[in-house]
Amino acid sequence: MSSQRVKLDIQDHHVVMDNGILQVTLSKPDGIVTRIQYNGIDNLLEVLNEEVNRGYWDLVWSEAGSVGTTGTFYVIKGTKFEVIVESDEQVEVSFTRKWNPSQKGKLVPLNIDKRFIMLRNSSGFYSYAIYDHLKEWPPFNLPQTRIVFKLRKEKFQYMAIADNRQRHMPLPDDRLQERSKVLDVPEAVLLVNPIEPEFKGEVDDKYEYSSENQNLRVHGWICMDPPVGFWQITPSDEFRSGGPLKQNLTSHVGPTCLAMFLSAHYSGEDLVLKLKPDEPWKKVFGPVFIYLNSVTSNANDDPSPLWEDAKSQMMTEVQKWPYDFPASSEFPPSDQRGNVSGRIQVRDRYVSEDCIPGKGAYVGLAPPGDAGSFQRDCKGYQFWTRADEYGYYSIKNIREGQYNLYAWVPGFIGDYRYDAAINITAGCVIDVGELVYEPPRDGPTLWEIGIPDRSAAEFYVPDPNPNYINKLYVNHPDRFRQYGLWERYADLYPDQDLIYTIGTSDYAKDWFFAQVTRKKDDDTYEGTTWQIKFQLDNVNQSRNLQTSNLPRYSEYRRITDSDK
Repeated sequence: MSSQRVKLDIQDHHVVMDNGILQVTLSKPDGIVTRIQYNGIDNLLEVLNEEVNRGYWDLVWSEAGSVGTTGTFYVIKGTKFEVIVESDEQVEVSFTRKWNPSQKGKLVPLNIDKRFIMLRNSSGFYSYAIYDHLKEWPPFNLPQTRIVFKLRKEKFQYMAIADNRQRHMPLPDDRLQERSKVLDVPEAVLLVNPIEPEFKGEVDDKYEYSSENQNLRVHGWICMDPPVGFWQITPSDEFRSGGPLKQNLTSHVGPTCLAMFLSAHYSGEDLVLKLKPDEPWKKVFGPVFIYLNSVTSNANDDPSPLWEDAKSQMMTEVQKWPYDFPASSEFPPSDQRGNVSGRIQVRDRYVSEDCIPGKGAYVGLAPPGDAGSFQRDCKGYQFWTRADEYGYYSIKNIREGQYNLYAWVPGFIGDYRYDAAINITAGCVIDVGELVYEPPRDGPTLWEIGIPDRSAAEFYVPDPNPNYINKLYVNHPDRFRQYGLWERYADLYPDQDLIYTIGTSDYAKDWFFAQVTRKKDDDTYEGTTWQIKFQLDNVNQSRNLQTSNLPRYSEYRRITDSDK
């Protein structure tokens, strides 16, 4: 650790933050990270790229009324540089760009303030941004915004996302046309002539490395010589969209390291932020921490010391949240936030006469809406936790504002919403007491397929086509991430669709993990209709089977007595 004070060097076209451990250079006034010096490496970022294509904030936007999840890609460049804090202990700099009506249709109608922070004795730097849309400005759509870092390909070739999701990675050159074959989606390629032969025959696809928000705390890249790690740490989900199970991109071949804040990946247009006429909107994304680490020697090229240290640093950052050092008043510290606690139970008269503790329930505060609407929310903030085995929970450090409390309990279908709005004020401590969730049902359960836990992990996940594999996911718990599994359904059911017989079939072997289309010989697709066969002693011919209470998730189907 260095005891050097934090220095700020303001040059004609660049700004350099230096704390004796690392130096970070940003373009002025654009606010693009052009250089990161650390542990004897002159620049961790890809020097072959132009400066604007190394470390940057970006977004995708479109005009109001546009459909779909695409739009205009824009690397956010500031037009004004300002020093916010400059002391021995901390430097915080700002790069802002203002919108005005003359830019209508040309630039996204947002005021954006990008911030970068370096602290004394800290092996990294922080970044956050404030997006502000005024009421009188034109509405627009925002499908995506994120931070991107592109590292040096000759140095960073080992990627780590989780304890069991890390590997030596192909080079970006392996994805070039002469070395690969593009598959059904442009992001997925088959490596046919890679520089390193070990990757021949593998599929490279950035979506194979996605992760749920709840598990997406730290990921990054490792350089073996010298042994250096580059990590993106996100200590809180409060500024992410879609709730704790929303999947987001992480790191991928480039080597690229992402901090995703808003995206429609895996969700579609429901998670495109759409502002209406006369609708103001402001949101703070971040701060996130870019952490750098190293070890003195690594004779066996063992990545585990760097990965374990990165996980430890992630926990340190989580415990420090919300940070007390960002200078913007738009980021409230802990004493300007509130807390909510309570207990959730389940009342299901067909399971138990007594209330059942909501063991492991997901409980969260999100903007007001219908039950389950948090999954589509992308404008506000969300705060989530898990209940203990008795259903007790506590949500801390909630931003001021009005929220609904949402929940779901693994093992029970449906979504819960507490009817009363919850108003959070600075320093408030709210105990909502005991809440009781009654899952939808019309009678006793006669049969069910799978487990209502919002995961399809218990179902049959086929082996991938041996011509299209990612070696990481062979015999792996996340083998569902293998490329092309949707086409395996047609291999299993070439002529007729899946038929599942209650009492005979086994959902671990006989229930395909996703309901997909069937690819035909002429490369077109047709819809599929699955059948569930079951025996009933008595059938009420005057009634139709009611399925309105069934959840959307593929893991669970049920029928009740009143549906006979």
